[in-house]
Amino acid sequence: MVTPFAADGSLNLDSARRLAHHLVDTGSDGIVVCGTTGEGPTVTDREKLDLFEAVVTEVGASATVIANTGTYDTHHSVALTRSALATGVDGFLVVTPYYSKPPRPGIVAHFQAIAEAADGRPVIVYNIPQRVVVNLEPDVLAELGEIPNVVAVKQATADLDQARRVVEDTGLVLYAGNDDLVMPFLELGGAGGICVASHVAGRQYRHMIDLAQQGDVAGARAIDESLRGLLAALAVTTNPIPVKAALNLLGHDVGGLRLPLVQADAGQTEVVAAALEASGILARA
Repeated sequence: MVTPFAADGSLNLDSARRLAHHLVDTGSDGIVVCGTTGEGPTVTDREKLDLFEAVVTEVGASATVIANTGTYDTHHSVALTRSALATGVDGFLVVTPYYSKPPRPGIVAHFQAIAEAADGRPVIVYNIPQRVVVNLEPDVLAELGEIPNVVAVKQATADLDQARRVVEDTGLVLYAGNDDLVMPFLELGGAGGICVASHVAGRQYRHMIDLAQQGDVAGARAIDESLRGLLAALAVTTNPIPVKAALNLLGHDVGGLRLPLVQADAGQTEVVAAALEASGILARA
């Protein structure tokens, strides 16, 4: 979920509550709060806890709420995870420690410490080598899968052989971390995706996943193909700039972004608007 901001750059918790309802109402089983799309690196710990609590209060009875508490600092991640427990979140998303490029024993110890702090609640590993440099190979993921409450991986790499090995060899549930990987991963035995485009095309993603799980692969592929233009538009610049532009065009009032991210320029906004119109999501005045 994106993090809505007011005009002065502060959190807009009212908009966050409305957006959480929108996501659940349009097909999301759960919501990840303060992840990459939620501008987690520029949201303070206090703001994160406020967002976790707001989303849990609004939709926690009907959807799973996952808190992003992973950082490059194990001590900080453990402390934030412990604090987040009091907000009632259902589980945690934890990214591979970035910048410091820890060796395998350090990576395993990092996840072990956060998993212990999670007090038995499930932990999803976030493998996104294009942002953190380090790729968690299947044998490392299998070792992480031996930690009792590490249950899944958000896999944001297009290597289908690696995705297949996750399903077959690690014991972890596979979620697509890129929107264009949801359908390929479903065909390999994945469970779904932690998505960006579901902010504006949630019903389409819900239908696609349902069809795939019911065995209608052709029908699911047709929906996947129909979304390609929208996904290209939502990649016109760095995420979450385009999806915030899309949400604002659709009247969701999510505000701007925090530096170093900036709002979409006129050309980028037009690309997003055209894709929303072509997809039947936005009607031009």
